[in-house]
Amino acid sequence: MQIILLLQEFLQDIKAHRTRAFLTTIAITWGIIAVVLLIAFGEGLSFRMREGLLNAGDRIVRVYSGQTTLAYEGLPIGRRVLLREEDCRFIEDNISQVAVAVPGLGRGVRLRNGEKIQSTFMEGVYPEFEFLRRTYPAAGGRFLNSSDLRERKRVVFLGGEITKELFGEGDHVGKIVELDGTPFRIVGVMPKKMQTSMNNGPDDYRAIIPFTTFQTIYGDKYLDELIVKPARAADGMLVEKEIRRVLGKKYQFDPADERATPMWNFIEQEQETGKIFRGVNIFLAIIGSMTLIIAGIGVANIMYVVAKERTREIGIKRAVGAKKSAIIFQFIFESLLIAFLGGLLGLSISIGLIKLIWMIPITEGATEYLARPLLSPKIVVISIAILTLIGLLAGFFPARKAAHVDPVEALRYE
Repeated sequence: MQIILLLQEFLQDIKAHRTRAFLTTIAITWGIIAVVLLIAFGEGLSFRMREGLLNAGDRIVRVYSGQTTLAYEGLPIGRRVLLREEDCRFIEDNISQVAVAVPGLGRGVRLRNGEKIQSTFMEGVYPEFEFLRRTYPAAGGRFLNSSDLRERKRVVFLGGEITKELFGEGDHVGKIVELDGTPFRIVGVMPKKMQTSMNNGPDDYRAIIPFTTFQTIYGDKYLDELIVKPARAADGMLVEKEIRRVLGKKYQFDPADERATPMWNFIEQEQETGKIFRGVNIFLAIIGSMTLIIAGIGVANIMYVVAKERTREIGIKRAVGAKKSAIIFQFIFESLLIAFLGGLLGLSISIGLIKLIWMIPITEGATEYLARPLLSPKIVVISIAILTLIGLLAGFFPARKAAHVDPVEALRYE
């Protein structure tokens, strides 16, 4: 019953001061739009940068052959540490935190389809490479499998962009392409994917063949890289240390010698990237909140005016026994209503704008990362929390002042 009376008083005040209520609500609405859109764009950018990194390496550690820079048990510095295929099994057997370790070979190659020629980087891999590097096939094709590896088949998996340049648009699975003059059958094509990290060019221009086929054609004995996937991402740094420990024992180098086996730890890079963008999102949230705080100051000023206008009304209520807490609750209730009405309108407009932005076609480049805001539940919770805080603060101080009005003086107020 009390809530109904409070609502009636609130509606009466709005009718009496339409312009004031409208401008106050618009200020809150604009503040919420600023907060939501800034955080949403920050979240979208953070998500795409993270996905771009994972598309280059899904929480893996890439290990490369290197050269010693520290003396070890009387052995000189400058010794080459050359990785071999059997090192994968050696790492899996000796490091319990490792889920899988696979070898990789690579070299520049020339692809040819009739008169069309393209040069790119080719890799010889195991089937697990598909998930470790997110080289998933488009519909109608497949990635390399264990049969291709075992039988040393001349099959190739191509990036989508280099396939278009060689064959044009269309389905090209099953067609023949020459790799350094040797015919290979295309078993799959990778659709375009976003990458923020890469080596030897993007995967969109990659040619991938079975590891055994690569060895048979080119005779490579030593690996170009060894890809390790920890069982848990949290063990990324531990796995990196353990790799140097077990390989150091095998190849006789100091485990502290990072140059002996250089590594690219995607897990560590993802964590560092996450910290950077958390900072960016906090900064954007603060900037947006400043706009909302200014709107909150406007609400507080309005409530002070309302309190002054209702001085006689408050005096009557106090004279007939109304408690201070009831007066305070009335003003806070009205302040919260204004904040939430403006907030609801602001959220609705923000959601509409975000959906509209997603409908706009974008081209490749910077806009691919910037023009896709994400509205997460976290943003809604943050917005509601800020609105609640502003509503409480904007209503509390005017309410406190109103509640302490002397009833006798209030009744004399004209």
